[in-house]
Amino acid sequence: MNEKFGCKSCEIGDNYGLLGFNEENDGILGKEYKIKAYPQYQTVQPGMEYLMEPKPIFDNYNYKGSGKLKDKVAIITGGDSGIGRAVAVYFAKEGAKVVVVYYNEHEDAEYTKKYIENLGGCCLLISGDLKSPEFCKLVVEKVMNYFGTIDILVNNAGVQFQQKKLDDISNEQFDYTMKTNIYSMFYLTKAVLKYMKRGSIINTTSVTTFYGEPELIDYVTSKGAIVGFTRSLATNLATKGIRVNAVAPGYFWTALQPSCWMPNKIPTLGADSDMRRCADPYEIATIYVYLASDDASYTTGQVFHINGGQYKG
Repeated sequence: MNEKFGCKSCEIGDNYGLLGFNEENDGILGKEYKIKAYPQYQTVQPGMEYLMEPKPIFDNYNYKGSGKLKDKVAIITGGDSGIGRAVAVYFAKEGAKVVVVYYNEHEDAEYTKKYIENLGGCCLLISGDLKSPEFCKLVVEKVMNYFGTIDILVNNAGVQFQQKKLDDISNEQFDYTMKTNIYSMFYLTKAVLKYMKRGSIINTTSVTTFYGEPELIDYVTSKGAIVGFTRSLATNLATKGIRVNAVAPGYFWTALQPSCWMPNKIPTLGADSDMRRCADPYEIATIYVYLASDDASYTTGQVFHINGGQYKG
């Protein structure tokens, strides 16, 4: 929770380079940029989407599925909100049966389930702590009992805590971040591989891995580990018909943002990207569809950058 790992050296008065607003109410940060949201803060991690203002846009109503994932079973961690919710919705549109694994964001998770069911899809919710290897095994057992197969795994759950200095990161916070972001991925993937014969594993890393966000040192460390895990596992599984790739989002408007950054940071999110804005979750969901589908049959060990030009890799 942020109450435990709140930013120790951040001041509410920090403006993070926000100089003001123009006549269209866009932000001015050296160059003008589009503000997605105004200052706000949540005291829990990984945050609650239903509390955000404005609400993230997770579905493009014009997107029509074409059966790319028909009858596939997909596990999506952190699928209750944000990027995970968008991925769950798009997978359902493509015909997949979706399993949303989440921590304790029950209201967000129920909304995601209802939304998918209103689309005519199938969504199973499983709540618990992915830092526990026993829970990860339980998730897999439930999915196998319910659906009899696992075709896709999206390791998307994560936390991040803003700290301005390395000295401000407690040993407890470092341990918590690593166990949530990378240990859980190891535990769940290991459990899934006992049953996955062919399929796709997609891991969510971060653009911060590639430029080094100075106020998210432990988070960036965990996300860098995900890149290494992805590349090594991809090579290990390549001849077994299981593809492993990663997606590295830039700044997306999800509950992770107001539950991490100090309030005055929120208006500047995405300002240093070429597109001068923060993105909505629907703008990244289709890359997960591609990687999960047979369209990506010759794609493995890759990291896909979706960041509005903030980093070019």
